[in-house]
Amino acid sequence: MLRVSELKLPLDHPPEALPEAIAARLGVGRADLLGWSVWKRAHDARKKGAILKVYIVDVEVRGEAEVAGRLAGDPHVRPTPDTSYRPVAAAPPALPLRPVVIGAGPCGLFAGLILAEMGFRPIILDRGKAVRERTKDTWGLWRRSELNPESNVQFGEGGAGTFSDGKLYSQIKDPRHLGRKVLTEFVAAGAPSEILIEAHPHIGTFRLVTMVEAMRARIEAMGGEYRFQHRVTDIEIDGARRVRGVHLHDGGFLEADRVVLAIGHSSRDTFQALYDRGVHIEAKPFSIGFRIEHPQSWIDRALFGPCAGHPDLGAAAYSLSHHASNGRTVYSFCMCPGGTVVAATSEPGRVVTNGMSQYSRNERNANSGFVVGVTPADYPGDHPLAGIDLQRDLESRAFVAGGGDYHAPGQLVGDFLAGRASTALGGVVPSYRPGVRPTDLAPLMPGYVIEAMREALPVFGRRIPRYDDPEAVLTGVETRTSAPVRITRGADFQSLNVRGLFPAGEGAGYAGGILSAGVDGIKVAEAVARSIVGGAASA
Repeated sequence: MLRVSELKLPLDHPPEALPEAIAARLGVGRADLLGWSVWKRAHDARKKGAILKVYIVDVEVRGEAEVAGRLAGDPHVRPTPDTSYRPVAAAPPALPLRPVVIGAGPCGLFAGLILAEMGFRPIILDRGKAVRERTKDTWGLWRRSELNPESNVQFGEGGAGTFSDGKLYSQIKDPRHLGRKVLTEFVAAGAPSEILIEAHPHIGTFRLVTMVEAMRARIEAMGGEYRFQHRVTDIEIDGARRVRGVHLHDGGFLEADRVVLAIGHSSRDTFQALYDRGVHIEAKPFSIGFRIEHPQSWIDRALFGPCAGHPDLGAAAYSLSHHASNGRTVYSFCMCPGGTVVAATSEPGRVVTNGMSQYSRNERNANSGFVVGVTPADYPGDHPLAGIDLQRDLESRAFVAGGGDYHAPGQLVGDFLAGRASTALGGVVPSYRPGVRPTDLAPLMPGYVIEAMREALPVFGRRIPRYDDPEAVLTGVETRTSAPVRITRGADFQSLNVRGLFPAGEGAGYAGGILSAGVDGIKVAEAVARSIVGGAASA
């Protein structure tokens, strides 16, 4: 088969236009097309009055060798790559110790799935609850201001990605097409098949819940085992710096010589325990800021012009970045079209925001993180965990500014730019629950962050009209953009100084988002399997 890319057609083209465009690109007659399927579909909205559909298609054509030779210099016609996934190993008949995966988020989920597919019968530990029970606890914070520190937006089956927009795209290099494996497994678990072809696929929270349950059932059917409400408090490491097992919050001990650390970006107590055990950890950059909300209709009109509201386009999304004069980068993060701002703390006495959308993306507002990059040089000290200290300080300030009951502090963009506190909200109704209290957000962030934000807002307003509208709402604080630490690992995916310990995913500093975390989980599972089959971890 041949893969043909950059086929552009009008937004409302008739069905027959696509095969005609394929035949024209290949220089063959329509009758010579033996079959074709869409691989990816996107929109080119640079000309708002003439938005195009852009296709990548896989084609069976008569005389394929001749066509391929004739078009050998065309970068948009290439052989279709093999994207099928093949296991790298099989479990031996006798397996003295089963591999342990700590964390049931996207990374842990795919690490567990791949290990189970290869016959290694992994044990998956999660400090939180199964996804439906966890959802009830999460609503407890949103509706009643009641936080369960072990079962919330951050902790529990599905990980932080469960309560998000469910975006399934990333910037990672993926020569083995592992991202396709992630998407295929999601579809098998109940995700819409469209995620396989959309250039910017997403799922949404409610669908993620049922998918996570279906994938758990599949892992269990292959011999894997889930143990919820099993918080790991310590890692047992022997004198030769090898993993020997994990200690649990109830005093239990689970013997293991291969442990995958898929702990997510908010497992602060686990980071501390690993550091105390001498596991190599280093501080890394992340970003801090607020959530910004606009009516979705504003964003649709700004980006789609007269095509706004077209059913094929859905809710418009944006991506913005500005390099401020003080050297800081301000950018949009985790943009959620037609979504809501959600309470995402995991510790008492702190307020954290995040964004979430359902598959329909039909809520009134658009929101995104409006954040500024920070580096270890900005942290309060040179300790590897100092970034956590910065996060906690900002989150505690937000809790106080919001009234001390998990309401979030908020401010109108007009007041923020003018340097005055907001005393009331305007026409843009914030979506955060339990609620938003108007105040001055500037004292919640370092001065260089506020300075860069105030410079960036009008810049973004020139790119997206009304982005800096005085009645748009800022809600604080956004601090969990990524882990502020990296649990360093080598080429074999094991910790630099502890054999048998496999740092993985977003919490270890090797992923950012659902898709990249799933891909990293696959890679780490393969490394675990190779270490068992080849005995690498005992070397």
